Amino acid sequence: MKNLLQQYKPFLLFLGKFLLTYLVLTIIYQSYLNRFDVSKNEVDSFTQLVANQTKSVLTLFDATAYNEQHPKEPSIKIIYKGQYISRIIEGCNALSVIVLFVSFVIAFTGKWKQTLVFILLGSILIHILNIARIALLCMALYSFPQYEHILHGVIFPLIIYGVVFLLWVIWVNKFSLHATTTAKK
Repeated sequence: MKNLLQQYKPFLLFLGKFLLTYLVLTIIYQSYLNRFDVSKNEVDSFTQLVANQTKSVLTLFDATAYNEQHPKEPSIKIIYKGQYISRIIEGCNALSVIVLFVSFVIAFTGKWKQTLVFILLGSILIHILNIARIALLCMALYSFPQYEHILHGVIFPLIIYGVVFLLWVIWVNKFSLHATTTAKK
């Protein structure tokens, strides 16, 4: 048994760090969300920020684009070209994706300064791409509402998760301690 633990020690350390980081960040995020009363249709501040930033992007293409609080659920309605196109809920803010990204980067340890800078820049990139993704999705849904399922359920999630995957590959191959030990061989 001891031999097996020694043989799989790198994987077990990775898995332990990943799960611990993911658990801690998820608890912090859930504590943040619990400050908002869903029964009163309150939308968390970060989701509101995402909705406002999406609206700002959409106004570049339609000056009359705007957001409004949904009267019956905790979400923000997006009005584009005079039409209710979409709603932004807590799951649209990409914070859960950022939690996953951060957990993986921390699990594949690197130098602390590089790790923090990569997490910060990667999180900002994910956030910016998420805003662009939502804005493009709204424009696409305005023109092609019949393709909502494929646009919302396949293409646009593929974009955001694809970028996260590429960031992970870059991290593991260029900046993690794994990359530095592989480069020395």
